[in-house]
Amino acid sequence: MKSRIISFALIFCLICAFALALSSCVSTQTIGVVGAEINGDGELILTYQDGSEQNLGVVVGKDGIDGTDGTDGANGADGAIIINGTESNVSTASAKGLQSAVSIVCNFKATVQQGGWRPGYGNTTTKEYSSAGSGVIYKMNKSEGNAFIITNYHVVYDASSNTENGISDDISVYLFGSASEENAIKATYVGGSIYYDIAVLYVEGSELLKSSNAASISIADSDKISVGDNAIAIGNAQGYGISVSSGIVSVDSEYITMTAADGRTEVSFRVIRVDTAVNSGNSGGGLFDGKGNLIGIVNAKIVDDGVENIGYAIPSNVAISIADNIIDYCFGTETERVQRASIGITVNATDSKAVYDTETGRVSICETVSVYEVSNNSLAEGLLQKGDVLISATVNGCTTKITRQYHIIDMMLDVRVGDVVELTFLREGETKTVQITVTEECLSAY
Repeated sequence: MKSRIISFALIFCLICAFALALSSCVSTQTIGVVGAEINGDGELILTYQDGSEQNLGVVVGKDGIDGTDGTDGANGADGAIIINGTESNVSTASAKGLQSAVSIVCNFKATVQQGGWRPGYGNTTTKEYSSAGSGVIYKMNKSEGNAFIITNYHVVYDASSNTENGISDDISVYLFGSASEENAIKATYVGGSIYYDIAVLYVEGSELLKSSNAASISIADSDKISVGDNAIAIGNAQGYGISVSSGIVSVDSEYITMTAADGRTEVSFRVIRVDTAVNSGNSGGGLFDGKGNLIGIVNAKIVDDGVENIGYAIPSNVAISIADNIIDYCFGTETERVQRASIGITVNATDSKAVYDTETGRVSICETVSVYEVSNNSLAEGLLQKGDVLISATVNGCTTKITRQYHIIDMMLDVRVGDVVELTFLREGETKTVQITVTEECLSAY
């Protein structure tokens, strides 16, 4: 897929982890949601910790409106919308996604020179500032009050920060419905990658988390999303607290190139494009499907004259692979960066075409993926050669059919030292299989 180069004239959530006073980054609501239910009239009722209820109105059909059971004949049970053969209800999907949503506030300190025309001259002062973003609860031990949280790297990083690695050393997360200062939950940085724009935070021993109705995310296979699917963004838009916006998937997979959070490094991301409204502060928040399952982590948008509703999210398969990599390699260690394996091949894609599935009603892209180059002295040297057409890859008993170029690239995030990668490929009309054992020497930090 052709890369899209995006200039500084376009404003991104990626760069806009904007500075806000802490008081403006949190809501005054302190009561958490403990239940969500659709009553007999088709109304969505939220129940809060103090026993109070909030009626969000009719979200499904009622008797006498559409059919004897209250459903729309063109839709599904309980008034759910049918998209590509899948039932979808934005209200209930949002309620599910809200349980895993968190607001994130990062405090920074930076030394600023005042006066003088070169470093070391004039006076210096230390300024304090904050940035707002979003995240999702990935893994949680509720009885212990512990949780891993996924967010964007640029949410917790600032190039001007006085910290050695640029990461905030004062990070707070807020559960949905509990966003006042007294409900701040302190989080620590586990690790992250400026190249993938994903970071993992850790919360330990939180009494608020133990007693809350928070839940870890349910994860969808982002390889199976299709253009036109629901895309629901949940995040801390503009730092005003958790909010929900809804749209559809515009492009299921494409590449964008931009300058990273440090203002110097050029990076290329594989992303999902959506027409869902996203704003500064949505960065790091979840993008959910019509069932409330995570399909991506929101990380960017375009704001420019003549451009409307172009937002981006890192696919869930990539985000989860990176998060697991960070947890495996960084949690409890001195390492803070993603460790990606390389077996020494580059691949290219040809014969790209759209395939329509008559059973599911979905359209997907299918590519022929082949080896373009084999590096000297690499694990693949002597086993693979230019022109080999890759058919499938198996790691730890899990087989992936390679129908997109990114399948083999993303897979390398999941392998660990000692794993055996089994590749099946076609060479001159003959099907062959090779096994490659991953070594520590083939790991690179990203």
